[in-house]
Amino acid sequence: MPEHNEPAYDPLQPGEGEAIAPTGQGGPMDLALDEAESLEKTLGDDSTGPGPGPQEKPRSLWSDAWHQLRRNPVFIISSLMILFLVIISIWPQLIASGDPLQCDLSKSQQGSSPGHPFGYDTQGCDVYTRTVYGARASITVGVCATLGAAFLGSLLGGLAGFFGGWGDALLSRVADIFFGIPVVLGGLVFLSVVTSTTVWPVVGFIVLLGWPQIARIGRGSVITAKQNDYVQAARALGAGNSRMMLRHVAPNAIAPVIVVATIALGTYIALEATLSFLGVGLRPPTVSWGIDISNAASQIRNAPHMLLWPAGALSLTVLAFIMLGDAVRDALDPKLR
Repeated sequence: MPEHNEPAYDPLQPGEGEAIAPTGQGGPMDLALDEAESLEKTLGDDSTGPGPGPQEKPRSLWSDAWHQLRRNPVFIISSLMILFLVIISIWPQLIASGDPLQCDLSKSQQGSSPGHPFGYDTQGCDVYTRTVYGARASITVGVCATLGAAFLGSLLGGLAGFFGGWGDALLSRVADIFFGIPVVLGGLVFLSVVTSTTVWPVVGFIVLLGWPQIARIGRGSVITAKQNDYVQAARALGAGNSRMMLRHVAPNAIAPVIVVATIALGTYIALEATLSFLGVGLRPPTVSWGIDISNAASQIRNAPHMLLWPAGALSLTVLAFIMLGDAVRDALDPKLR
């Protein structure tokens, strides 16, 4: 008698290492095998078929942002508006054949006429031609001031946020001092002693008061980025400060700076027009929307067309850059999607 009771052999239950083979008689076992084979074949076809599979390379932040921007109508409309403004600021003669400084006093404050759809200003100058040529000064001031403030602010703020210490504290206190200066009052004091008629004094003043905002944004972004695991891993592997800053921190901290700089560009254009309106910004013979608005303000009841067109061009330009900044912000910030 065996010491242990062994279970009776069941032909329907396979032993170890044995596979279930079809009986060829069409019983329930054969139907179950057919269903299993069909399911396995279907799963195999799905895993090898088209569509995003596990082997697909994930998109980076910038490629994902571009994917979002291409489908954003706000970005498309604002980009087309800005492209048009840039083209006419470089080649204004494409749509305006006249001379913005050629005036005829006999046509002072006259309304629209054939060949002069916007009428004439107080000096008898063509308002349409001056509105077109005025885009050059405004776009130049806005772009140059934004590039200068973004470069200086991101450089100082990035270094302060990365290294910290007394340099960070000093930069924060200096930025607080500049934040306490009223922009318009500072422009009246600073630009009133400048006699140049070029755009560069205005650009320098805007950069001087604009870099602290971008520096603060860049500093906070760098502090956040340097605490990520990949930066700590690079530090543990012996990477130097310059390599970590340029290869790991800066590419992941630059997005907020781009968003703020894009929105600030429209603000800087409006600031240039404000300073020119007050008489301390751009000055004749430079053609500027702010100068034309200042000249037309006293004649708004007699000749409203003198104020309408340059003010409308200024408003559309500022709106285009603000819309572009909002679209870029929505694309680069995953929390807003």
